[in-house]
Amino acid sequence: VGKGMTGGKLVLVPPAGSPFRSEQTAIMGNTCLYGATGGKLFAAGVAGERFAVRNSGCHAVIEGAGDHCCEYMTGGMVCVLGKTGYNFGAGMTGGFAYVLDLDNSLFDRLNHELVELQRISGEAMEAYRNHLGGVLHEYVDETGSAWGAEVLEDLDNYIRRFWLVKPKAASLRALLRTTLANPQ
Repeated sequence: VGKGMTGGKLVLVPPAGSPFRSEQTAIMGNTCLYGATGGKLFAAGVAGERFAVRNSGCHAVIEGAGDHCCEYMTGGMVCVLGKTGYNFGAGMTGGFAYVLDLDNSLFDRLNHELVELQRISGEAMEAYRNHLGGVLHEYVDETGSAWGAEVLEDLDNYIRRFWLVKPKAASLRALLRTTLANPQ
């Protein structure tokens, strides 16, 4: 799904009336968005392994991911509303990710070589909080995700559980400005 994507919008949703919870169920397989350079992807479900590898411009929201998510990412934005696998952000030199870390496991799953974690609940991170709120609003509008709606509705409480994953070499100001300049 979305391999080499250069633009447009992909929206993946489970069939109407599905009995399962999207944040606990796979909706796409491995290597989705591999080498994507633009566009948007909204998926009401969990991605497999190697999601957004070599992403250089796509903006995406998913509800969980397997191992190696955001590996070798050079641009764009990924928002993960749930658990990730191991080796998150390995070789990531650009772009950034928001990760909702409900079980406090991201630190142990992160590849710390080139990336660092930053909480977005502090006053200095208001621009990122506003951006995340807008991203979640668009995601819920596009997918109708019950989990996304729950997080958005109670964002003031969930915000303390979100991490911003960014390249160590990137400044916080420039990172958001660059992403907003390429809104896809």
